[in-house]
Amino acid sequence: MINIEQKTPIELNMGIASRLKAIRRRRKISQKVLSQKSGVSYASIRRFEQTGEISLLSLSKIAIALEIDDELDKLFCEIPYMSIEEVINGQG
Repeated sequence: MINIEQKTPIELNMGIASRLKAIRRRRKISQKVLSQKSGVSYASIRRFEQTGEISLLSLSKIAIALEIDDELDKLFCEIPYMSIEEVINGQG
């Protein structure tokens, strides 16, 4: 079954990029300073904020530099079961 409200990968990535950009701006950190703090190239940070494209390693480095790595660490921790079959499969 297709969920018509389901986001595309690009939409998901752009949402993440937008939220991280807002956090960066709220903390008054420039892209160049974030690059220095994170070890991620300035060009990669610019591309991420414009397109949502970034490696998982670079995303982790940015999260650590912005001191929000705990949010990234919680990703996929509390996923509800979708069916009784999934519950049964998870017990093995």
